[in-house]
Amino acid sequence: MRKIPVYEPDLTGNEIKYATDALTSGWISSLGQYIDRFEAALAQSVETDHAIALSNGTVALHLALHCLGIGPGDEVIVPTFTYIASVNTIAQTGATPVFADVRASDWLLDINDIEHRITPRTKAIMPVHLYGAVCDPAINDLARRHGLYVIEDCAEALGSSINGRPVGKDADVATFSFFGNKTITTGEGGAVTASDPALASRMRKVKGQGQSLTKRYWHDEIGFNYRMTNICAAIGVAQFERLPNILEKKRAIAKVYREQLKDSGLTFQVPLEGVVSSEWLVSLLLPVGLDRDQVMAEMSSLGFDTRPVFYCAHHMPMYASPEKFPVSEDIAMRGISLPSYPTLEESDVVRICAALRTVTESGAGQASKTSLSEAR
Repeated sequence: MRKIPVYEPDLTGNEIKYATDALTSGWISSLGQYIDRFEAALAQSVETDHAIALSNGTVALHLALHCLGIGPGDEVIVPTFTYIASVNTIAQTGATPVFADVRASDWLLDINDIEHRITPRTKAIMPVHLYGAVCDPAINDLARRHGLYVIEDCAEALGSSINGRPVGKDADVATFSFFGNKTITTGEGGAVTASDPALASRMRKVKGQGQSLTKRYWHDEIGFNYRMTNICAAIGVAQFERLPNILEKKRAIAKVYREQLKDSGLTFQVPLEGVVSSEWLVSLLLPVGLDRDQVMAEMSSLGFDTRPVFYCAHHMPMYASPEKFPVSEDIAMRGISLPSYPTLEESDVVRICAALRTVTESGAGQASKTSLSEAR
């Protein structure tokens, strides 16, 4: 039997048909009908006025920061428990990432750890919606009170909502990723969304080398080549056609995981009340005392791929800090993600859960006191 991966895209719709159409039309670069259709589909999904297709989710973050005027001397508050792109793009503008801790329940930016980190140099807050859960919308209110921008990193949360409002709807800029393992994919791809037409217009201009939107080859500011291709957008259009079905399948898979692993000693991420999660990647915490690497190796030997959650950014050499972020550090040490792709069969989920119970309950992943002490 083949090893069950953590993720694989569902390309069973019109992806090949539309990509072939893009190829045969000759519109294979950054212009074409599929770019327009993809942007319209994303804007509708996020319930916003402007969506701009980009080459990946990382440049989406950088474009947002750049076009909001964030640069040297500025600070941006960001969770230390996040994928590194959230932090790298802040540093790439010349600004300083200021780390904050997350909540133990949903693993997302803790509003109670933000306000005391705001200084006269703070220009923005970057909430990151991890694994499909949604950050506390009160962060947006806090930012407004202090005159700060909000850049929501929605790379892992397309299709998620809180109190009926899609992720990104209330941000100054929301950013998305359409990498191969995301809820919908364009292969490589990203996007930004915004409600402010002037800001959206500037991002559209800057992503295309700063070229005037009305005068070809006239460049009146520094820009970047952050454009998505029409071929990638064609794949994305086909994916958007099936987004409700993909979300339904992923939520059903997550439900089975929670039912099968209840009372197992494994702790799931718990979204805020009012959140409807996209369940991008089902993730949980192993019991204290287990060696995660060994658990993952055991699962691999049984035919099931898993992966660790993200390491804390303040532990990375380029951002090393002696400050302690206890909740983030605990999650980063014990978190594990399980196969979560939409075509995963329920019977496979049951087998994965049985294997995980066996591995964790047998003590096969038991860590020594010495190694745990060193890890902490």
